[in-house]
Amino acid sequence: MASITRSCRSDDRRSGAQAPLLLVLAFALAMLLLPQPARADTLVARGASLAPGEEAWLLSADFDVALPAAVEDALSKGVSLFFVLELEVTRSRWYWFDQRAGSATQTYRLAYNTLTRQYRLSTGPLFQTFTSLEEALAMMGRVRRRPMLPANALARGSSYQAAVRMRLDISQLPRPFQASPFAAREWAVGSDWYRFTVTP
Repeated sequence: MASITRSCRSDDRRSGAQAPLLLVLAFALAMLLLPQPARADTLVARGASLAPGEEAWLLSADFDVALPAAVEDALSKGVSLFFVLELEVTRSRWYWFDQRAGSATQTYRLAYNTLTRQYRLSTGPLFQTFTSLEEALAMMGRVRRRPMLPANALARGSSYQAAVRMRLDISQLPRPFQASPFAAREWAVGSDWYRFTVTP
């Protein structure tokens, strides 16, 4: 009586072991290719201006600030958020690249105290407290006569192009948030550059 035995080759074993891995990779690729749901911009620059002061050029700007649900949830659980206000000023030159006349940044720290149920907004050693997140975000988005550049940074009679924006600084988040593969998408809170002309 003849018996038939199926031989198991090493190639078959390798391909069988790779099948689950290929399925996982295919699923991950499909998730990346799926269209992401559109959401409204959470940080929008509405206007900006630079005015000369006695010792510095003063920036005034307006931003509409809102937080995505994931960011707001983390804030309510004690994660501090750091926002950076950035200013860049250049002067056009027809014979060469644009000349950088000055740049400056200002960092805001937004935190929530679960014991007092208050939000705290700080810039350097100065801080204010708020009973609601909306009030804190509105204050942060209302920049008024903030010293940003030295008084001699811009020359009279020249025309300059200025650009300002505000963004959430992901590099200052706790490490687990930075390591998340979704951090770039979930925590991408920032305005486009708002550009305007300055003529001293």
